[in-house]
Amino acid sequence: MNVVSNRPWRAAALLVALAVAGCEKEKPAAPHAAPPVSVLAVETVAIPYVPTFVAQTESSRQVDIVARVSGFLDRIAYREGELVKEGQVLFQIDPKPFQAQLDAARGELQAQQARLSTATANLGRIKPLAEVNAVSRADLDRAQGEYDGAKAAVYSAQAKVKETELNLSYTTIRSPVTGLASRSEQRQGAYINAMSDNARLTYVAAIDPIWVSFSVSQNQVARMRDLAASGQVEMPKEGDYEVELVMPDGKTYPNRGRINFADPSFSQDTGSFLVRAVVPNPAKDLRPGMFVTANVRGAMRPKAIVVPQLAVQQGPNGHLVYVIKQDGTAEIRPVVVGDYQGEKDIVIAAGLKPGDRVVTDGVLKVVPGKPVQIVAPGAKPAAPAGAPK
Repeated sequence: MNVVSNRPWRAAALLVALAVAGCEKEKPAAPHAAPPVSVLAVETVAIPYVPTFVAQTESSRQVDIVARVSGFLDRIAYREGELVKEGQVLFQIDPKPFQAQLDAARGELQAQQARLSTATANLGRIKPLAEVNAVSRADLDRAQGEYDGAKAAVYSAQAKVKETELNLSYTTIRSPVTGLASRSEQRQGAYINAMSDNARLTYVAAIDPIWVSFSVSQNQVARMRDLAASGQVEMPKEGDYEVELVMPDGKTYPNRGRINFADPSFSQDTGSFLVRAVVPNPAKDLRPGMFVTANVRGAMRPKAIVVPQLAVQQGPNGHLVYVIKQDGTAEIRPVVVGDYQGEKDIVIAAGLKPGDRVVTDGVLKVVPGKPVQIVAPGAKPAAPAGAPK
């Protein structure tokens, strides 16, 4: 029986495999693709310069309600914590003792007026007689004195009537302003002593308009002056600033205010001075004591450079951006950042100039000194030459 050997076939298969491997090694490697990036051509724009401060609201007119006369508190005539109108009755002190005093004063006034009438008539009779020497000079002087005394007594009685009328009116305590009334410090039936501490009954806080106060530090003042002196910021004429409020939930308050007071001196304790704005509050959304954010509007940056926040990277020595040079390669550019502009942009205070091309998308793929492929935002990069399709 003849056996055919398979060694020649194995040798042929090995030669074919070596030939294929040799062809694969001879294929040129695909070129390294330049990373696709989107760029922004830097240009100057005019944008608002808006310093931001932590502020607190306060009543534009808070008035303590204090009893002017002593007596028993008959009635609390308002709902505690609610809005009250100017002139609205808040408390009623027992008026009966004061009404009795007024009646007595009016009676005394009538008695003195009657005395004055008698003295006037007597003087009228004595004068003609004195002129013809029918009565002595002493009788005339006595009649004149009685008249003058009666007239003075009428003035005194009239003043007493006015005093008792005032005291009676003070028993009805009204709100001097429109605002929110606090809780009552005294309860109905309590005795109120006008000369003691329990004379304070409550307070009313006016909230339309409302005041918003914030502090400006020495460093912030110096920075604003430097920006104005260098021309980076233009201040409004005559200091006409608007104050925009941002509520704790991030919503912008619909009404803007105006600055109506700035403290002329810095506080020795905090190194800052107080600024106050008056803000319309028709819907009563703002209450005294709230913390809000105050954006002071009115100044402008006439030639600002603004880039997306994502274009700015944090390096070991500060902030930096990638700039594409004319030859298409990337370089690192240190920059000095300024204020945030909106939610996505940031102001570049130094390091960039108009015409620079800043990488805004694909920053993590950039290698300094290496070329990049500039594409429109969202576009697909072009395939490099020689790459397999």
